[in-house]
Amino acid sequence: MKPETLARTVALSSLLLAGQSAIASNAAAPSPALPTATHSGARDFDFLMGHWHVENRRLPKALSGSDEWETFAATQHAQKLPADIGNYDDFVPQGWRPGFVGLSFRVFNPTTGLWAIYWLNNQDGGIDKNTGALTAPVVGKFQNGVGVFEANDDYKGQAIRVRYTWSHITANNARWEQAFSPDGGTTWEVNWVMQFTRKPS
Repeated sequence: MKPETLARTVALSSLLLAGQSAIASNAAAPSPALPTATHSGARDFDFLMGHWHVENRRLPKALSGSDEWETFAATQHAQKLPADIGNYDDFVPQGWRPGFVGLSFRVFNPTTGLWAIYWLNNQDGGIDKNTGALTAPVVGKFQNGVGVFEANDDYKGQAIRVRYTWSHITANNARWEQAFSPDGGTTWEVNWVMQFTRKPS
């Protein structure tokens, strides 16, 4: 190889290595406009990934003064969405409303640090409406191990506030509950409670 050719090869190699080093440095550094995943809450729902047995306790006649609860079991399988934009799960009851299937979609906003949770089901579930369409999302985040997510909605023509709460979270257990408020959040009535137990692998 001629000396000038060797010199050009060495120079190009040095430039290539420098460029790769710069790319690696930029990739490793978080964007200053966005919080890092460690502090943003982007991984707060990682505990839910996998297969679960779910014990349900549900109040069919919400906001009516009724204290007649129904109980049933269900299975749930939670998975991540591509590119870490969120996650989703399927909810399949056993012995309650044959053929009913529900889906939850959870999407994380890295700018606000908030989660938006959407619900979709294929049948009228009484409390659940908008069959075949995504509900308006409840929005919120986790603090001190408890996740609270709220939105304005309506129930049988009545304006309400909806709240989802995730709590009692361990590696193999969790609790979810849904509550309605008819007075803008002053008082709340819990109408659905789910107790999660992880299924063996």
